[in-house]
This record gives sequence, structure tokens and C-alpha cells, in this order.
Amino acid sequence: MSRPNTVQDLGLGSRAPPQSAPQPLGRRGEASRTPCPRRRRCAPPPLLCFRRSSAPVSASVARTAPAVSDDLVLRIAEQLEDSVTSTSPLLDPLRSASALSLLSTPWPTRRSSEAFHFTDISYLRSLPISLPSREPYLALPSSPFSSHDLFSDGILLSPSGAHVSTLADLPPGRARDRAAAALAASAEFAHKDLFYDFNAVGARDVVVVHVPEGVKVADDPIHIMFAYTNSGAESMLMSNPRVLVVAEKAAEVAIVEEHFGAGEEGGCYWANPVAEIIIDEGARVVHSYVQHQSFAAAHTKWTVVKQDTTSKYEFVEASTGAKLNRHNLHIEQLGPETETELSTLHLTSQNKQIHDLHSRLILDRPRGFSRQLHKCIACSTGNSIFGGNIKVNRYAQQTDAGQETKCLIRSPKALVNVKPNLQIIADDVKCTHGAAISGELDPNELFYFQARGINMGINMKTATDALLYFFGAHMIKRIPFKPISEKALAQFKELLVSSRQTAGEALHL
Repeated sequence: MSRPNTVQDLGLGSRAPPQSAPQPLGRRGEASRTPCPRRRRCAPPPLLCFRRSSAPVSASVARTAPAVSDDLVLRIAEQLEDSVTSTSPLLDPLRSASALSLLSTPWPTRRSSEAFHFTDISYLRSLPISLPSREPYLALPSSPFSSHDLFSDGILLSPSGAHVSTLADLPPGRARDRAAAALAASAEFAHKDLFYDFNAVGARDVVVVHVPEGVKVADDPIHIMFAYTNSGAESMLMSNPRVLVVAEKAAEVAIVEEHFGAGEEGGCYWANPVAEIIIDEGARVVHSYVQHQSFAAAHTKWTVVKQDTTSKYEFVEASTGAKLNRHNLHIEQLGPETETELSTLHLTSQNKQIHDLHSRLILDRPRGFSRQLHKCIACSTGNSIFGGNIKVNRYAQQTDAGQETKCLIRSPKALVNVKPNLQIIADDVKCTHGAAISGELDPNELFYFQARGINMGINMKTATDALLYFFGAHMIKRIPFKPISEKALAQFKELLVSSRQTAGEALHL
């Protein structure tokens, strides 16, 4: 049987019996929405149905329908749709737009997609995908902060804090209106990819952090913990947690994201989180993000930030876990005199571990300021990728933007791919970028040890270990909250020690 290639073949918006005639299309190419017999008891009804229909399709319908995605995308989208039985109606526009987008989105490969040219995501196809079927039983991990929330396999278990709520529990008022507007705007997000759409269709709820005008809580962070478990060796458990942060005019807030595996060591699962941050005029958001997943896990994350006039966004990332780690960091400066500071560290300490940071910073108004520093350490047979794009549009005059990446390769079989990119349309700007990839440590830093009486012939290993540690610790110490930074530093140090043994094994592969 030939593969379906129309909206009606997928049963978009209706599930007519095989004997019925094709449903007519509406003004925007959508089929009429008749009740779905198999889902009358579900709340809410599905916005899009990914099931295939055997009803015949006219030639005119076939010409106007969107191209159909591949079977794997449709199968995952269908599973996600079936797993969400009740959500807030505020999510409907986003879910509907992403579901429609999935109908024409192919699975990205290194050949077909420029954004994945250096990133092999075939690991996601290695096992069937499963989804959480019930609320997991998991004890709440301890948090050093008073405001803390826990996602377990994408399901929110314990929201707490003065400015934190779930989308479904938001009462009518300012916070609910802002959340509704932000989610409606997300439906029009033009830079999204397959994983962003998967999250939108599969998110069961949204944690909303709403900080009213003038409120300053940057010294007492909101700690959001994301725990993931595996479903056994037969499948890869997928979860889609979503966070929305709204900092209103002159507000200040600090967010700490921590992603970790809570199941057995080596658990295999797929974490697909999204965080969206809206920063109003004069507001400030301090965002710390720590990822130490299981080394058999996949982690595909989106962070989307929109900044208004004179706002400030400070971001620090420390990623050391997951077999496949992909982070899409998208930031838009939508007002003048806006500041953005980005500090990121990636460590690939395991064989065949892949870490990918794709950042896009769009400066759209005058006198914007940005600084980005990315560091990575590639050990054993690890692969680290950095694609950093800074776009300075026509009206972003007197912009000051800087980007720098420093990479260390600690094994002959490790691989680093770096692609910095500046797109400058404005003519009165100050923009710089630089990239350094090295297999050796800085000789000036080694000389520093010699000048202080350390015999390099005897203690070269000690000096090398110390310099490697401080290369990454310099970034982790930018996390402004000591309990989080000290924990991340301890994990980083432990992985550096274990990477030496892993590197030795890689040489014999």
C-alpha cells in the first residue's frame, strides 16, 4: 500500500469511518471537526489525530494538504497525543500548532539538516519509545532552597513557592493572562525544530513562575528539579516537562534547573524539556542550568528567552551527563539597552558521548550588549559540537557583542566541531568572536607551576589534572548559589578522574 501523503490520510481533525466520504476542508485547509468516536470520554478531545484513514482522497485535497512526515515522527506524535488525557485549555493553541507542524517535519539527519550536520542523533532510534503511563512514585529529593519543584518523568509532583504554580491551577488574573499570551506566542515560534514540537504535543502541564512588577527574589532562587527514570531494556521512556518564567517590569528572579537520573545507574530514557523565559522592561533573570543525566540517556532541550528594554539575562550551564545531549539556546533582544551574558561548559568524559550546544542570539534594537563564553573538554571518543550564531539586525546600532569558545581535546580519538557565526546587518557595531581548539594545555599555565617549585618531570600528571579542573571550574563557579556550584564541581572532578581510565580504554578500541 502506498504511503499516505495528505492531511485526510492522517485523519486530521476527524476520524470518519472507512465507508464515509472525505470531509470538506475549511478556509485554512483544515478538515471539519467531527467528534472522534474512540475519544468521546477523553478530556480535552485531541486537537489533531495522527491516525491514518483508509478513506479515499480527492486530487484537490491532496494538492492543498501539507507533506507528510516520516513514519517514526508520526508514531511518536501519536503516542504523545494518546498519553495526554487532560491539559489546561491554555495549551491548546500551542499543541495544535505543533501537531500540525509535525505532519510535515521529517526526522533530521546529518545529511538532510544543516542544524544536525555534526550531530548524530541515531541513538534516539535505537529503541522503541514509551511514555509514563501513571504518576511515578518518587521521594522528593532534598533542596537547599525554600522554593523548589520536582518533575518526575515529565509529571509535576510538588510545586511550592510564592511565585510558582501549575498552569492548570492558575486562578483568573494577571498571571494567567500573561501565561496565556506567552503560550499563544509560542505557537508562532519560527525557529523551532522537531523536539520543540514533541514537547508541545506531549507536555502534560506547565510550571509557571510569575514574578509581579517590582518584586525582587534573585537572592532566593526557585530550584526546579527534573528527575528521570528508565522503563527497562525494552524501550526508552520519553518525558516532556515544560517551564514558563515571566518576570514583569523591574522584577528580579533566579532560576536553578537541575536534570538528573533517579533510577538505576545507567538508566536509558529520553528527556525532552523546554524552558521559556519572558523578561519585561528593566527586569533581571539569573538562570543556572545543571545537567548530569545517566550516561545511557538522551537529553534534548530548548531554552527560549525574550528580553525587553533594559532587561538583563545571566545564564550559566554545566553539562556533563547523557549519551546524547543537545541544547538549543535561543535568545531575542527585543528592546534597546538590553544585556545578555552566557557561560556554558560541556564535558564529554565517556566513549561515544555526544554533546551539542546550538545557540542563537538575535539583537534587534540599539545599544544591545552581549557576552558569550563556551568551553568544552572532549575525552576518550567523545564528540563535542558548538554552533553559535549572533545576528545583529539593521536597527541594532551601537551594539557590543562578543563570543568566544575554548575547547580542549584530551584524547587522540576525541572530536570537536566548532562553528561560530556572526551575521551583521547594522553598520555601527562592535562585534568580536574567537575560537580556540587545542590538544595541549597552555604552556604559560604550566610555567606557572614550575615557577612555584613544582617539578614538572615528576608531577606533570598533577599539574595537568589541576589545570583541567580549573579550566572547567572557572565556568561552574559562575553559578551564584554555593550549594549548586559545589555539587557540580564535585561531579565534574569525579568525571575528570574517571575519564583517564576511559581514555585508556578508547586507545585500544
